[in-house]
Amino acid sequence: MADLDRVLVLAGGMSPEHEVSVRSGRRVAESLRRLGVEVQSADVDAALLGRLAADPPQAVFPVLHGASGEDGATAEILQLSGVPYVGAPPEACRIAFAKPTAKALVARHGVPVPRGVSLPKSAFHDLGAPALLERVVEHLGLPLFVKPDQGGSAFGATPVESMDALSAAMVSCFAYGDRALIEERIEGTEVAVGVLDLGEGPFDLPPVEIVPDGGVYDYAARYTPGRTEFFSPARLPEESARAAAEAALTAHRVLGLRDYSRTDLVVDTAGRVRFLEVNVAPGLTETSTFPLAVEAAELDFARVCRDLAFNAWSRGRTA
Repeated sequence: MADLDRVLVLAGGMSPEHEVSVRSGRRVAESLRRLGVEVQSADVDAALLGRLAADPPQAVFPVLHGASGEDGATAEILQLSGVPYVGAPPEACRIAFAKPTAKALVARHGVPVPRGVSLPKSAFHDLGAPALLERVVEHLGLPLFVKPDQGGSAFGATPVESMDALSAAMVSCFAYGDRALIEERIEGTEVAVGVLDLGEGPFDLPPVEIVPDGGVYDYAARYTPGRTEFFSPARLPEESARAAAEAALTAHRVLGLRDYSRTDLVVDTAGRVRFLEVNVAPGLTETSTFPLAVEAAELDFARVCRDLAFNAWSRGRTA
């Protein structure tokens, strides 16, 4: 491990999740420095390719959220540059970032998912929004949950209790993407399950139960200290906790993810687990669930970051 001494942390990006990425990157950089690793930080900009070519780091730790960060583009660029990096390969990123595609693949491997439909903005324009939304409600019922089919941090995501609220939710959704995922809203306990692979295969971290003070885990509830209460491990029946862990591990394996991921789930009032989505670059801020799960597993967050960077560097040496 002493041979790892120079890591580049990529944070920022151009997505609406820029600030979250900056905070995550700052925490990773500070954690690595505490263990004696020389860390440089950079954004994804016109200077990046020249920087990687002129002074390649031993490993890159991307902490980029949203488009370009989690959609495979950054991973593709790093591979083209011949630089080892923490995180999933490009193809896995592309599949996981497309929520309906990831949902279908995970469901095919036996993990229950909410019923839902995915429709482009053009369909509402061409067919008439009122009539199409009426068909959606006839098919899925109420309440619903609307979100962009790509992206994170709850941007454009809205719970819907009525037909009138559905129209407004669609407008909010299309402000962040051109395609919407509309799902039945499962009442129950929201949990996040992290998966970590430090070189000996993926394993699940303790589930984190999410209890936002306003009832909705939106952007403010995610990143404002005190707005959400977290319980780790989650207060779940043993059977539900096992099912949540297996769902997260299945998603990680089926989608071809690597190093670490976070799967969002809901456990309904009968204790049944439903898969919502998976994140290939989960938030690593002070209020993010992945670091809380690392702590609950009695692991040191800084050492986890170092081990992930070391494993990336090792992959590069043996490639």
